[in-house]
Amino acid sequence: MTTLLPLAGLKIAVTRPREQAAPLARRIEQAGGVPLLFPLLDIAPAADQAALHEQLDRLPQFDLAIFISPNAVQYGMAAIRTMGELPQKLKIATVGQGSAKALRELGVADVIAPAERFDSEGLLALPELQDVDGWRVLIFRGDGGRELLGDTLRARGATVEYAACYRRSKPQQDAAVLLDAAPDALTVTSSEALGYLWQMLDEAQRDRMCGIPLFVPHQRIAELARRQGWRQVRPTDAGDDGLLSALIAWARQKTENGG
Repeated sequence: MTTLLPLAGLKIAVTRPREQAAPLARRIEQAGGVPLLFPLLDIAPAADQAALHEQLDRLPQFDLAIFISPNAVQYGMAAIRTMGELPQKLKIATVGQGSAKALRELGVADVIAPAERFDSEGLLALPELQDVDGWRVLIFRGDGGRELLGDTLRARGATVEYAACYRRSKPQQDAAVLLDAAPDALTVTSSEALGYLWQMLDEAQRDRMCGIPLFVPHQRIAELARRQGWRQVRPTDAGDDGLLSALIAWARQKTENGG
């Protein structure tokens, strides 16, 4: 008797930047699904490399470096290694386990990261970041973003700088292509990406899209989706593991319900 794979035949849209989509797409395929790659963000190195290199020249003066995302790890560490290595006394932190894993793969063994709630709030709650009075902190991120992390660390007495090591932009995509592919579910992993998707859609397309199950790994994205009018918002645990587990649970429920 042949056992069907849990996502057999289901078309799942993967909307991560193209460079980051492959691991999740591969796991969807291994579970029997059909990944539809539809990147909602383009990622590129920071436009102002001179400003970034000036900050990296001063890296030994900092007490803590925070990498805000896997992109920050990729582009920040690449820039650092063009100029040398991480200073030994520099503490390293990040907000999520995906970024922590990426840092460890690059040889950074000791990473401060939350074990639950993978966001700025989760990192700020850790005991290691409570007594930072007098610290100098460098936050590696894209161009722009939430200010909560820097504002809170400043309120605790730290001096904070942001190092823009990559830039995000809206890709040239046609939402009709995605709708024509008839996805059974969508995965969206950032509020910015969800905003870009919404901008691509006309009113009729929005109504069609909002009926598709939407899997998101953070409550903030879920809240934005509900405000936009998505009717089947499904929050998941963090990372590829969380997304895949939620997709499989949903698929099994569909099968049990005869859907």
